[in-house]
Amino acid sequence: MQNRVLQETAMRYFLEVVRTGSIKDAALKLNVASSAVSRQIARLEAELDTLLFERRSRGMVPNAAGELLAAHARRVQQDIERVTGEINSLRGLRTGRVRIVSVEGFAYDFIPTLIAQFRERYAGIRFDLDVCSQGDVARRVRDGEADIGITLSSVPEAGIRVELRYPSPVLAVMASDHPLAGQRQVSFSQVTAYPLALPLKNSSLRHLLDISCSRQGLRYTPVLQSNHADALVSFAAAGGGGVAFYGEISVRTRLKAQSIVAIPLRDREMNERYLEVQTMAGRNLPEAGKAFVQHLVAAIQAAGGGLGRSEAVTGESGSNPE
Repeated sequence: MQNRVLQETAMRYFLEVVRTGSIKDAALKLNVASSAVSRQIARLEAELDTLLFERRSRGMVPNAAGELLAAHARRVQQDIERVTGEINSLRGLRTGRVRIVSVEGFAYDFIPTLIAQFRERYAGIRFDLDVCSQGDVARRVRDGEADIGITLSSVPEAGIRVELRYPSPVLAVMASDHPLAGQRQVSFSQVTAYPLALPLKNSSLRHLLDISCSRQGLRYTPVLQSNHADALVSFAAAGGGGVAFYGEISVRTRLKAQSIVAIPLRDREMNERYLEVQTMAGRNLPEAGKAFVQHLVAAIQAAGGGLGRSEAVTGESGSNPE
Protein backbone atom coordinates (compact mmCIF):
# COMPACT_ATOMS: atom_id res chain seq x y z
CA MET A 1 0.00 0.00 0.00
CA GLN A 2 1.42 3.39 -0.92
CA ASN A 3 1.21 5.91 1.90
CA ARG A 4 0.44 8.80 -0.41
CA VAL A 5 -3.06 7.45 -1.04
CA LEU A 6 -3.86 7.96 2.63
CA GLN A 7 -3.45 11.72 2.43
CA GLU A 8 -5.97 13.80 4.34
CA THR A 9 -8.09 15.05 1.41
CA ALA A 10 -8.59 11.64 -0.21
CA MET A 11 -9.51 9.98 3.09
CA ARG A 12 -11.82 12.80 4.10
CA TYR A 13 -13.70 12.54 0.79
CA PHE A 14 -13.77 8.73 1.04
CA LEU A 15 -15.24 8.80 4.56
CA GLU A 16 -17.92 11.28 3.52
CA VAL A 17 -19.03 8.94 0.72
CA VAL A 18 -19.13 6.08 3.25
CA ARG A 19 -21.29 8.21 5.57
CA THR A 20 -23.70 9.55 2.97
CA GLY A 21 -23.77 6.58 0.58
CA SER A 22 -23.56 8.91 -2.41
CA ILE A 23 -20.91 10.92 -4.26
CA LYS A 24 -23.44 13.69 -4.88
CA ASP A 25 -24.45 13.93 -1.21
CA ALA A 26 -20.82 13.76 -0.10
CA ALA A 27 -19.95 16.62 -2.45
CA LEU A 28 -22.77 18.73 -1.00
CA LYS A 29 -21.53 18.07 2.53
CA LEU A 30 -17.94 18.87 1.56
CA ASN A 31 -18.94 21.89 -0.54
CA VAL A 32 -16.96 20.65 -3.55
CA ALA A 33 -17.86 19.45 -7.03
CA SER A 34 -19.03 15.85 -7.44
CA SER A 35 -16.25 15.34 -9.97
CA ALA A 36 -13.65 16.16 -7.31
CA VAL A 37 -15.06 13.47 -5.01
CA SER A 38 -15.21 10.96 -7.88
CA ARG A 39 -11.55 11.63 -8.74
CA GLN A 40 -10.41 11.04 -5.16
CA ILE A 41 -12.36 7.77 -4.90
CA ALA A 42 -11.03 6.60 -8.27
CA ARG A 43 -7.50 7.50 -7.19
CA LEU A 44 -7.80 5.52 -3.98
CA GLU A 45 -9.13 2.49 -5.82
CA ALA A 46 -6.39 2.72 -8.47
CA GLU A 47 -3.57 3.08 -5.95
CA LEU A 48 -4.90 0.27 -3.77
CA ASP A 49 -5.72 -1.82 -6.83
CA THR A 50 -9.15 -2.77 -5.50
CA LEU A 51 -12.71 -1.53 -5.58
CA LEU A 52 -13.88 0.06 -2.33
CA PHE A 53 -17.61 0.33 -3.02
CA GLU A 54 -20.49 -1.62 -4.44
CA ARG A 55 -22.18 0.69 -6.95
CA ARG A 56 -25.95 0.31 -6.55
CA SER A 57 -28.91 2.06 -8.14
CA ARG A 58 -29.63 3.92 -4.92
CA GLY A 59 -26.07 4.78 -3.95
CA MET A 60 -22.72 3.40 -2.92
CA VAL A 61 -22.07 0.87 -0.14
CA PRO A 62 -18.53 0.06 1.06
CA ASN A 63 -17.46 -3.51 0.33
CA ALA A 64 -15.16 -5.53 2.60
CA ALA A 65 -12.07 -3.57 1.49
CA GLY A 66 -13.95 -0.30 1.89
CA GLU A 67 -15.02 -1.22 5.41
CA LEU A 68 -11.40 -2.00 6.35
CA LEU A 69 -10.18 1.31 4.95
CA ALA A 70 -13.01 3.22 6.65
CA ALA A 71 -12.14 1.66 10.01
CA HIS A 72 -8.48 2.64 9.51
CA ALA A 73 -9.41 6.19 8.49
CA ARG A 74 -11.63 6.65 11.53
CA ARG A 75 -8.87 5.45 13.87
CA VAL A 76 -6.44 7.91 12.28
CA GLN A 77 -8.97 10.73 12.64
CA GLN A 78 -9.53 9.89 16.28
CA ASP A 79 -5.80 9.70 17.00
CA ILE A 80 -5.26 13.11 15.44
CA GLU A 81 -8.13 14.59 17.46
CA ARG A 82 -6.83 13.01 20.67
CA VAL A 83 -3.27 14.25 20.20
CA THR A 84 -4.50 17.71 19.23
CA GLY A 85 -6.66 17.75 22.34
CA GLU A 86 -3.76 16.70 24.56
CA ILE A 87 -1.56 19.42 23.10
CA ASN A 88 -4.30 21.98 23.65
CA SER A 89 -4.76 20.78 27.24
CA LEU A 90 -1.12 21.68 27.96
CA ARG A 91 -2.04 25.35 27.58
CA GLY A 92 -5.58 25.06 28.87
CA LEU A 93 -8.78 24.13 27.07
CA ARG A 94 -8.70 26.95 24.52
CA THR A 95 -9.63 25.23 21.29
CA GLY A 96 -11.27 22.01 20.17
CA ARG A 97 -14.29 20.54 18.44
CA VAL A 98 -17.04 18.38 19.92
CA ARG A 99 -19.34 16.37 17.63
CA ILE A 100 -22.69 15.50 19.20
CA VAL A 101 -25.46 13.35 17.78
CA SER A 102 -28.85 13.35 19.48
CA VAL A 103 -32.48 12.41 19.16
CA GLU A 104 -34.72 15.35 18.35
CA GLY A 105 -36.20 15.92 21.80
CA PHE A 106 -32.91 16.90 23.40
CA ALA A 107 -31.62 18.93 20.46
CA TYR A 108 -34.32 21.62 20.46
CA ASP A 109 -33.52 23.34 23.76
CA PHE A 110 -31.60 21.18 26.23
CA ILE A 111 -28.30 20.60 24.39
CA PRO A 112 -28.00 24.12 22.87
CA THR A 113 -28.48 25.60 26.35
CA LEU A 114 -25.72 23.40 27.79
CA ILE A 115 -23.40 24.29 24.90
CA ALA A 116 -23.95 28.01 25.52
CA GLN A 117 -23.22 27.54 29.23
CA PHE A 118 -20.08 25.52 28.48
CA ARG A 119 -18.76 28.15 26.09
CA GLU A 120 -19.03 30.83 28.78
CA ARG A 121 -15.98 29.11 30.27
CA TYR A 122 -14.39 27.63 27.13
CA ALA A 123 -15.15 30.13 24.37
CA GLY A 124 -12.77 28.52 21.87
CA ILE A 125 -14.61 25.18 21.69
CA ARG A 126 -16.67 24.54 18.54
CA PHE A 127 -19.63 22.16 18.35
CA ASP A 128 -21.41 20.13 15.67
CA LEU A 129 -24.90 18.94 16.61
CA ASP A 130 -26.69 16.47 14.35
CA VAL A 131 -30.20 15.11 14.91
CA CYS A 132 -31.04 11.56 13.88
CA SER A 133 -33.30 8.68 14.80
CA GLN A 134 -32.93 6.87 18.10
CA GLY A 135 -31.63 3.73 16.40
CA ASP A 136 -28.93 5.67 14.55
CA VAL A 137 -27.29 7.41 17.52
CA ALA A 138 -25.30 4.42 18.82
CA ARG A 139 -24.19 3.45 15.31
CA ARG A 140 -22.77 6.90 14.61
CA VAL A 141 -20.94 6.97 17.95
CA ARG A 142 -19.60 3.43 17.41
CA ASP A 143 -18.44 4.31 13.87
CA GLY A 144 -16.61 7.40 15.11
CA GLU A 145 -18.88 9.84 13.29
CA ALA A 146 -19.73 11.54 16.60
CA ASP A 147 -17.91 11.95 19.90
CA ILE A 148 -20.99 11.95 22.12
CA GLY A 149 -24.45 10.46 21.64
CA ILE A 150 -27.51 11.53 23.61
CA THR A 151 -30.44 9.21 23.17
CA LEU A 152 -33.23 7.23 24.77
CA SER A 153 -32.43 3.58 25.24
CA SER A 154 -33.52 0.46 27.04
CA VAL A 155 -31.33 -2.12 25.25
CA PRO A 156 -27.53 -2.40 25.72
CA GLU A 157 -25.51 -1.58 22.59
CA ALA A 158 -22.28 -3.41 21.74
CA GLY A 159 -19.20 -1.19 21.47
CA ILE A 160 -20.82 1.65 23.43
CA ARG A 161 -19.68 3.11 26.74
CA VAL A 162 -22.57 4.60 28.71
CA GLU A 163 -21.35 7.68 30.58
CA LEU A 164 -24.73 8.23 32.23
CA ARG A 165 -28.02 6.35 32.33
CA TYR A 166 -30.79 8.56 33.66
CA PRO A 167 -34.51 7.92 34.18
CA SER A 168 -36.57 9.70 31.53
CA PRO A 169 -40.18 8.66 32.10
CA VAL A 170 -42.83 9.69 29.61
CA LEU A 171 -44.99 12.51 30.96
CA ALA A 172 -48.38 13.79 29.85
CA VAL A 173 -47.85 17.34 28.60
CA MET A 174 -50.75 19.79 28.55
CA ALA A 175 -51.65 23.45 28.94
CA SER A 176 -51.65 24.82 32.48
CA ASP A 177 -55.44 25.28 32.35
CA HIS A 178 -56.17 21.72 31.17
CA PRO A 179 -58.84 19.86 33.22
CA LEU A 180 -56.19 17.32 34.33
CA ALA A 181 -53.48 19.89 35.06
CA GLY A 182 -54.00 19.76 38.82
CA GLN A 183 -53.49 15.99 39.10
CA ARG A 184 -50.30 14.59 40.67
CA GLN A 185 -50.52 11.52 38.42
CA VAL A 186 -52.71 10.44 35.55
CA SER A 187 -53.23 7.18 33.69
CA PHE A 188 -53.25 6.66 29.97
CA SER A 189 -56.92 5.64 30.25
CA GLN A 190 -57.68 9.16 31.54
CA VAL A 191 -55.84 11.07 28.82
CA THR A 192 -57.31 9.07 25.93
CA ALA A 193 -60.53 11.00 26.52
CA TYR A 194 -58.78 14.17 25.29
CA PRO A 195 -57.34 15.21 21.89
CA LEU A 196 -53.97 13.45 21.56
CA ALA A 197 -50.93 14.74 19.68
CA LEU A 198 -48.63 11.81 18.94
CA PRO A 199 -45.42 10.98 17.08
CA LEU A 200 -45.55 8.76 14.02
CA LYS A 201 -46.23 5.02 14.29
CA ASN A 202 -42.59 4.04 13.73
CA SER A 203 -41.32 6.05 16.74
CA SER A 204 -40.18 4.39 19.97
CA LEU A 205 -42.55 6.55 22.03
CA ARG A 206 -45.54 5.53 19.92
CA HIS A 207 -44.44 1.90 20.38
CA LEU A 208 -44.51 2.33 24.18
CA LEU A 209 -47.97 3.89 24.03
CA ASP A 210 -49.27 1.06 21.87
CA ILE A 211 -47.90 -1.56 24.28
CA SER A 212 -49.60 0.17 27.20
CA CYS A 213 -52.91 0.43 25.33
CA SER A 214 -52.77 -3.20 24.22
CA ARG A 215 -52.14 -4.39 27.78
CA GLN A 216 -55.11 -2.39 29.08
CA GLY A 217 -57.45 -2.93 26.15
CA LEU A 218 -57.55 0.79 25.36
CA ARG A 219 -58.15 2.46 22.02
CA TYR A 220 -57.15 5.94 20.91
CA THR A 221 -57.32 8.11 17.81
CA PRO A 222 -54.78 10.95 17.60
CA VAL A 223 -56.01 14.27 16.28
CA LEU A 224 -52.46 15.29 15.32
CA GLN A 225 -49.51 13.16 14.21
CA SER A 226 -46.10 14.59 13.40
CA ASN A 227 -42.44 13.61 13.14
CA HIS A 228 -41.57 16.97 14.74
CA ALA A 229 -41.80 16.50 18.49
CA ASP A 230 -41.92 20.19 19.36
CA ALA A 231 -44.97 20.66 17.12
CA LEU A 232 -46.82 18.16 19.32
CA VAL A 233 -45.92 20.06 22.50
CA SER A 234 -46.92 23.36 20.89
CA PHE A 235 -50.30 21.86 20.04
CA ALA A 236 -50.82 20.80 23.68
CA ALA A 237 -49.63 24.18 24.98
CA ALA A 238 -52.13 26.00 22.76
CA GLY A 239 -55.03 24.70 24.86
CA GLY A 240 -58.23 23.10 23.67
CA GLY A 241 -57.67 20.08 25.90
CA GLY A 242 -54.79 18.67 23.84
CA VAL A 243 -52.28 16.23 25.38
CA ALA A 244 -48.80 15.31 24.12
CA PHE A 245 -46.12 13.07 25.61
CA TYR A 246 -42.55 14.00 26.37
CA GLY A 247 -39.72 13.65 28.86
CA GLU A 248 -39.11 16.36 31.47
CA ILE A 249 -35.66 17.37 30.23
CA SER A 250 -36.97 18.07 26.74
CA VAL A 251 -39.62 20.53 27.96
CA ARG A 252 -37.73 22.00 30.92
CA THR A 253 -37.64 25.57 29.56
CA ARG A 254 -41.38 25.58 28.87
CA LEU A 255 -42.05 24.18 32.32
CA LYS A 256 -40.05 26.99 33.91
CA ALA A 257 -42.04 29.48 31.86
CA GLN A 258 -45.23 27.81 33.19
CA SER A 259 -46.72 27.63 29.71
CA ILE A 260 -47.36 23.90 30.18
CA VAL A 261 -47.48 21.26 32.88
CA ALA A 262 -46.04 17.76 32.64
CA ILE A 263 -47.73 15.08 34.75
CA PRO A 264 -46.29 11.61 35.49
CA LEU A 265 -48.19 8.63 34.11
CA ARG A 266 -49.05 5.67 36.33
CA ASP A 267 -48.68 3.15 33.50
CA ARG A 268 -45.53 1.10 34.03
CA GLU A 269 -44.45 1.18 30.37
CA MET A 270 -44.17 4.95 30.60
CA ASN A 271 -41.63 4.66 33.42
CA GLU A 272 -39.19 2.23 31.81
CA ARG A 273 -37.31 4.66 29.60
CA TYR A 274 -33.80 6.06 30.12
CA LEU A 275 -31.72 8.88 28.74
CA GLU A 276 -28.21 7.70 27.86
CA VAL A 277 -25.05 9.71 27.29
CA GLN A 278 -22.94 7.48 25.03
CA THR A 279 -19.34 7.43 23.83
CA MET A 280 -17.35 4.82 21.93
CA ALA A 281 -16.10 1.98 24.14
CA GLY A 282 -12.31 1.93 24.39
CA ARG A 283 -11.86 5.37 22.85
CA ASN A 284 -9.93 8.12 24.60
CA LEU A 285 -11.94 11.26 23.81
CA PRO A 286 -10.18 14.55 23.01
CA GLU A 287 -9.97 16.90 25.98
CA ALA A 288 -12.83 19.10 24.75
CA GLY A 289 -15.09 16.04 24.45
CA LYS A 290 -14.15 14.80 27.92
CA ALA A 291 -14.86 18.20 29.44
CA PHE A 292 -18.26 18.48 27.76
CA VAL A 293 -19.25 14.96 28.86
CA GLN A 294 -18.48 15.99 32.45
CA HIS A 295 -20.48 19.20 32.00
CA LEU A 296 -23.40 17.30 30.45
CA VAL A 297 -23.52 14.59 33.12
CA ALA A 298 -23.25 17.13 35.97
CA ALA A 299 -26.06 19.26 34.50
CA ILE A 300 -28.41 16.29 34.14
CA GLN A 301 -27.72 15.01 37.65
CA ALA A 302 -27.94 18.47 39.26
CA ALA A 303 -31.36 19.16 37.73
CA GLY A 304 -32.72 15.69 38.50
CA GLY A 305 -35.21 16.61 41.16
CA GLY A 306 -37.55 13.74 41.96
CA LEU A 307 -37.47 11.96 38.63
CA GLY A 308 -35.42 9.05 39.88
CA ARG A 309 -31.93 7.68 40.31
CA SER A 310 -29.32 8.22 37.64
CA GLU A 311 -26.44 5.86 37.09
CA ALA A 312 -22.96 7.08 36.27
CA VAL A 313 -21.47 4.15 34.39
CA THR A 314 -17.80 3.33 33.93
CA GLY A 315 -17.94 0.21 31.74
CA GLU A 316 -19.38 -0.87 28.43
CA SER A 317 -23.14 -0.93 28.20
CA GLY A 318 -23.33 -4.68 28.07
CA SER A 319 -22.20 -4.91 31.68
CA ASN A 320 -24.12 -1.98 33.11
CA PRO A 321 -26.59 -2.41 35.96
CA GLU A 322 -30.14 -1.30 35.45
